[in-house]
Amino acid sequence: MLAIVDYGVGNLFSLTCSLRAIGVEAVVTGEEETLDQADRILLPGVGAFGDAAQALRTSGLDRVVLREAEAGKPLLGICLGMQLLFDYSTEYGRHDGLGLIPGSVQPIRPMIPEGHKVPHMGWNGLHFPKDRPVSPLFRRIEEGDCVYFVHSYAGVDCGAHTIATAEYGPELTAAVARDNVYGVQFHPEKSGQVGLDILRAFCEL
Repeated sequence: MLAIVDYGVGNLFSLTCSLRAIGVEAVVTGEEETLDQADRILLPGVGAFGDAAQALRTSGLDRVVLREAEAGKPLLGICLGMQLLFDYSTEYGRHDGLGLIPGSVQPIRPMIPEGHKVPHMGWNGLHFPKDRPVSPLFRRIEEGDCVYFVHSYAGVDCGAHTIATAEYGPELTAAVARDNVYGVQFHPEKSGQVGLDILRAFCEL
Protein backbone atom coordinates (compact mmCIF):
# COMPACT_ATOMS: atom_id res chain seq x y z
CA MET A 1 0.00 0.00 0.00
CA LEU A 2 1.15 3.50 -0.86
CA ALA A 3 0.13 6.28 1.53
CA ILE A 4 0.00 10.02 0.79
CA VAL A 5 0.50 12.11 3.91
CA ASP A 6 -2.47 14.42 4.45
CA TYR A 7 -1.48 17.28 6.75
CA GLY A 8 -3.64 19.94 5.12
CA VAL A 9 -1.01 21.10 2.59
CA GLY A 10 -0.83 19.43 -0.81
CA ASN A 11 -2.30 18.85 -4.25
CA LEU A 12 -3.77 15.49 -3.33
CA PHE A 13 -6.35 15.04 -6.09
CA SER A 14 -3.99 15.28 -9.09
CA LEU A 15 -1.46 13.09 -7.30
CA THR A 16 -3.97 10.32 -6.60
CA CYS A 17 -5.22 10.55 -10.20
CA SER A 18 -1.68 10.16 -11.54
CA LEU A 19 -1.07 7.12 -9.36
CA ARG A 20 -4.36 5.61 -10.49
CA ALA A 21 -3.24 6.12 -14.09
CA ILE A 22 -0.27 3.79 -13.48
CA GLY A 23 -2.43 1.24 -11.66
CA VAL A 24 -1.48 2.22 -8.10
CA GLU A 25 -4.20 2.81 -5.55
CA ALA A 26 -3.06 5.26 -2.90
CA VAL A 27 -4.55 6.04 0.49
CA VAL A 28 -4.65 9.71 1.50
CA THR A 29 -4.27 9.72 5.25
CA GLY A 30 -3.27 11.59 8.35
CA GLU A 31 -3.57 8.49 10.51
CA GLU A 32 -0.43 7.14 12.14
CA GLU A 33 -1.60 3.53 12.00
CA THR A 34 -2.24 3.70 8.25
CA LEU A 35 1.17 5.23 7.59
CA ASP A 36 2.75 2.47 9.68
CA GLN A 37 1.08 -0.14 7.49
CA ALA A 38 2.05 1.49 4.19
CA ASP A 39 4.88 0.09 2.05
CA ARG A 40 5.78 3.53 0.67
CA ILE A 41 4.99 7.12 1.61
CA LEU A 42 4.53 10.29 -0.46
CA LEU A 43 4.93 13.68 1.22
CA PRO A 44 3.33 16.37 -0.97
CA GLY A 45 3.22 20.09 -0.30
CA VAL A 46 2.35 23.49 -1.73
CA GLY A 47 2.62 26.95 -0.20
CA ALA A 48 5.03 28.41 2.33
CA PHE A 49 7.64 26.28 4.10
CA GLY A 50 6.97 27.65 7.59
CA ASP A 51 3.22 27.03 7.42
CA ALA A 52 3.72 23.51 6.08
CA ALA A 53 6.34 22.63 8.69
CA GLN A 54 4.06 23.92 11.44
CA ALA A 55 1.09 21.94 10.08
CA LEU A 56 3.19 18.78 9.97
CA ARG A 57 4.37 19.25 13.56
CA THR A 58 0.96 20.27 14.92
CA SER A 59 -0.53 17.08 13.49
CA GLY A 60 2.30 14.99 14.96
CA LEU A 61 2.98 13.56 11.51
CA ASP A 62 6.55 14.88 11.48
CA ARG A 63 7.39 12.28 14.11
CA VAL A 64 5.66 9.54 12.09
CA VAL A 65 7.41 10.46 8.84
CA LEU A 66 10.80 10.52 10.57
CA ARG A 67 10.20 7.15 12.20
CA GLU A 68 9.07 5.49 8.97
CA ALA A 69 12.00 6.94 7.02
CA GLU A 70 14.49 5.84 9.65
CA ALA A 71 12.98 2.35 9.50
CA GLY A 72 13.95 2.17 5.82
CA LYS A 73 10.55 2.73 4.21
CA PRO A 74 10.76 4.49 0.78
CA LEU A 75 9.71 8.13 1.15
CA LEU A 76 9.25 10.64 -1.67
CA GLY A 77 8.81 14.36 -1.01
CA ILE A 78 7.26 16.39 -3.84
CA CYS A 79 7.82 20.13 -4.37
CA LEU A 80 7.40 21.72 -0.91
CA GLY A 81 7.38 18.16 0.43
CA MET A 82 10.93 17.81 -0.90
CA GLN A 83 11.97 21.09 0.73
CA LEU A 84 10.66 19.87 4.09
CA LEU A 85 13.20 17.04 3.93
CA PHE A 86 16.08 19.53 4.34
CA ASP A 87 17.58 20.85 7.56
CA TYR A 88 15.93 24.26 7.30
CA SER A 89 14.51 26.96 5.02
CA THR A 90 14.97 30.74 5.01
CA GLU A 91 11.56 31.44 3.45
CA TYR A 92 10.03 34.29 5.51
CA GLY A 93 12.43 33.63 8.37
CA ARG A 94 14.32 30.53 9.45
CA HIS A 95 12.24 27.38 9.81
CA ASP A 96 13.48 23.89 10.69
CA GLY A 97 12.78 21.00 8.37
CA LEU A 98 12.88 17.26 8.96
CA GLY A 99 16.66 16.97 8.59
CA LEU A 100 16.49 13.89 6.38
CA ILE A 101 18.53 15.51 3.59
CA PRO A 102 21.58 17.65 4.46
CA GLY A 103 21.39 21.23 3.19
CA SER A 104 19.00 24.15 3.27
CA VAL A 105 16.29 25.80 1.17
CA GLN A 106 17.15 29.25 -0.18
CA PRO A 107 15.55 31.79 -2.54
CA ILE A 108 16.48 31.33 -6.18
CA ARG A 109 16.45 35.07 -6.97
CA PRO A 110 20.12 35.63 -6.00
CA MET A 111 21.14 32.50 -7.90
CA ILE A 112 19.60 33.24 -11.29
CA PRO A 113 20.21 35.94 -13.95
CA GLU A 114 18.26 39.18 -13.60
CA GLY A 115 16.15 38.49 -16.67
CA HIS A 116 14.83 35.19 -15.33
CA LYS A 117 11.44 35.37 -13.64
CA VAL A 118 10.55 34.19 -10.15
CA PRO A 119 8.91 31.81 -9.60
CA HIS A 120 10.69 29.39 -11.90
CA MET A 121 7.64 28.08 -13.73
CA GLY A 122 7.51 25.73 -16.68
CA TRP A 123 9.14 22.74 -18.33
CA ASN A 124 12.84 21.99 -17.92
CA GLY A 125 15.04 19.04 -18.76
CA LEU A 126 16.56 16.92 -16.02
CA HIS A 127 20.34 16.50 -15.89
CA PHE A 128 21.95 13.66 -13.95
CA PRO A 129 25.36 13.80 -12.23
CA LYS A 130 28.08 12.41 -14.49
CA ASP A 131 30.23 11.00 -11.69
CA ARG A 132 27.86 8.31 -10.44
CA PRO A 133 25.08 5.98 -11.62
CA VAL A 134 21.64 7.37 -12.37
CA SER A 135 19.30 7.13 -9.38
CA PRO A 136 16.79 4.26 -9.49
CA LEU A 137 14.09 6.94 -9.24
CA PHE A 138 14.97 7.85 -12.84
CA ARG A 139 15.51 4.36 -14.21
CA ARG A 140 12.52 4.69 -16.59
CA ILE A 141 13.42 8.07 -18.09
CA GLU A 142 16.30 9.60 -20.05
CA GLU A 143 18.75 12.45 -19.54
CA GLY A 144 17.11 15.68 -20.72
CA ASP A 145 13.52 14.52 -20.30
CA CYS A 146 11.37 17.48 -19.25
CA VAL A 147 9.29 17.91 -16.09
CA TYR A 148 7.16 20.75 -14.75
CA PHE A 149 8.42 23.17 -12.09
CA VAL A 150 6.77 25.89 -10.00
CA HIS A 151 9.07 27.21 -7.26
CA SER A 152 10.80 30.29 -5.88
CA TYR A 153 13.14 28.43 -3.48
CA ALA A 154 15.57 25.59 -4.05
CA GLY A 155 17.71 23.19 -2.08
CA VAL A 156 21.39 24.12 -1.75
CA ASP A 157 24.52 22.52 -0.29
CA CYS A 158 23.10 19.07 -1.03
CA GLY A 159 26.44 17.71 -2.24
CA ALA A 160 26.41 14.08 -3.26
CA HIS A 161 22.71 13.85 -2.36
CA THR A 162 21.78 15.75 -5.53
CA ILE A 163 20.51 13.23 -8.09
CA ALA A 164 19.23 15.67 -10.73
CA THR A 165 19.48 19.34 -11.65
CA ALA A 166 17.61 21.62 -14.04
CA GLU A 167 19.06 24.61 -15.86
CA TYR A 168 17.46 27.98 -15.08
CA GLY A 169 20.44 30.17 -15.67
CA PRO A 170 22.60 28.04 -13.36
CA GLU A 171 21.83 24.43 -12.54
CA LEU A 172 19.28 24.32 -9.71
CA THR A 173 18.62 21.28 -7.54
CA ALA A 174 15.81 19.28 -9.11
CA ALA A 175 15.96 16.08 -7.06
CA VAL A 176 17.78 14.65 -4.06
CA ALA A 177 18.16 11.28 -2.36
CA ARG A 178 19.67 9.79 0.74
CA ASP A 179 19.28 6.04 1.15
CA ASN A 180 15.51 5.37 1.07
CA VAL A 181 14.53 9.07 1.16
CA TYR A 182 13.90 10.88 -2.14
CA GLY A 183 12.74 14.36 -3.04
CA VAL A 184 11.77 16.05 -6.31
CA GLN A 185 11.36 19.82 -6.67
CA PHE A 186 9.15 19.41 -9.75
CA HIS A 187 5.61 18.06 -9.93
CA PRO A 188 5.59 14.54 -11.39
CA GLU A 189 1.79 14.57 -11.27
CA LYS A 190 1.86 17.51 -13.74
CA SER A 191 4.72 16.21 -15.89
CA GLY A 192 2.93 13.94 -18.35
CA GLN A 193 4.35 10.53 -19.19
CA VAL A 194 7.78 11.38 -17.77
CA GLY A 195 6.23 12.19 -14.42
CA LEU A 196 4.19 9.00 -14.47
CA ASP A 197 7.33 6.99 -15.20
CA ILE A 198 9.07 8.58 -12.21
CA LEU A 199 6.14 7.75 -9.94
CA ARG A 200 6.12 4.21 -11.34
CA ALA A 201 9.84 3.84 -10.59
CA PHE A 202 9.27 5.01 -7.02
CA CYS A 203 6.52 2.42 -6.61
CA GLU A 204 8.99 -0.24 -7.73
CA LEU A 205 11.65 0.63 -5.15
